[in-house]
Amino acid sequence: MGIKLNIEPITLQGVSPDRPMIMAGPCSAESEEQVLTTARQLSQQGIKIYRAGIWKPRTRPNAFEGVGSVGLPWLKKVKEQLGMYTATEVANVKHVYEALKYGVDILWIGARTTANPFAVQEIADTLKGMDIPVLVKNPVNPDIELWIGALERLNDAGLRKLGAIHRGFSTYDKSLYRNDPHWQIPIELRRRVPNLPIIVDPSHIGGKRELIYDISQRAMDLNFDGLIIESHCNPEIAWSDAKQQVTPDALKCILDRLILRHSDVDKQQSSTLEELRAKIDKFDDEILNIFEQRMNIADQIGRFKKENSITILQTNRWDAILKKRTNMGLLKGLSEEFVLKIFASIHQESINHQTKVMNDAIDGATS
Repeated sequence: MGIKLNIEPITLQGVSPDRPMIMAGPCSAESEEQVLTTARQLSQQGIKIYRAGIWKPRTRPNAFEGVGSVGLPWLKKVKEQLGMYTATEVANVKHVYEALKYGVDILWIGARTTANPFAVQEIADTLKGMDIPVLVKNPVNPDIELWIGALERLNDAGLRKLGAIHRGFSTYDKSLYRNDPHWQIPIELRRRVPNLPIIVDPSHIGGKRELIYDISQRAMDLNFDGLIIESHCNPEIAWSDAKQQVTPDALKCILDRLILRHSDVDKQQSSTLEELRAKIDKFDDEILNIFEQRMNIADQIGRFKKENSITILQTNRWDAILKKRTNMGLLKGLSEEFVLKIFASIHQESINHQTKVMNDAIDGATS
């Protein structure tokens, strides 16, 4: 079901309304020279929105946590000298007041702050009724309700120019990415809040500059609205996140390579697409029928285990299933990750069915 948010488009004079909206600049503002040099180079590439971290919440203390308010006059000079819009992250009420005092045009709420409803509410109360764009990064963990909740708090405070930033999610598993994109989550956010602009952060998703193009292209292929990319005049000596920043020249190469596909289809294309979608629908129906039959068998197994006092979980059997199904999946061109996720979900549903069967008599006796 869609969620009703009272949202207005984020329109900026001189910034094309066509997709994608591009925000670029250093992870951290380090010095006036670094801020202005990077801004000049980005401006020459046609970038209109300059992002820079003033306050940098870090995972552990004693790391560089931003220059603080001393960097805000540098952003003001970017506006005055180059006519660029400026954007920075705010994590508390003091940050909001300071950023507004120096005329920052766009605020964003970081992943750690989004995960804290108390902090988001304080920021929302401080910005109550203001006409300033606010972008909300996804929380650190894959929790779409927390993400939506932060947007709702801001909207309830009268903020209308809202957007989301997808920067990926933390994971303990080894991954190609610094933060796993879990694309299904921002896709679900788009489904629930169709009019919400969603901007993708390939720098934080990838964690390595070599991944930025591929992630950016994926974002465009999924019809997201823009990109926020970290760019530094000399990324090798950056004070934070050096590996994921690119020079303005490299950024131009990335953007020039992007293929922007349209979301509308003409009548002939629509006919072909609908024919293919009908085939997909048919297979989906068959899959659900097979799942139903499989769970009927799981119920029978549950009754057998109950009658013979056998535990639900049989670890050796589960290990054997995973190995066999993964190998079969690879032979059929399916990724190991996909097969593991599918069968983990099937296994959990099977356990749920067996648990219900084995506890039916207990529930009946105690009700």
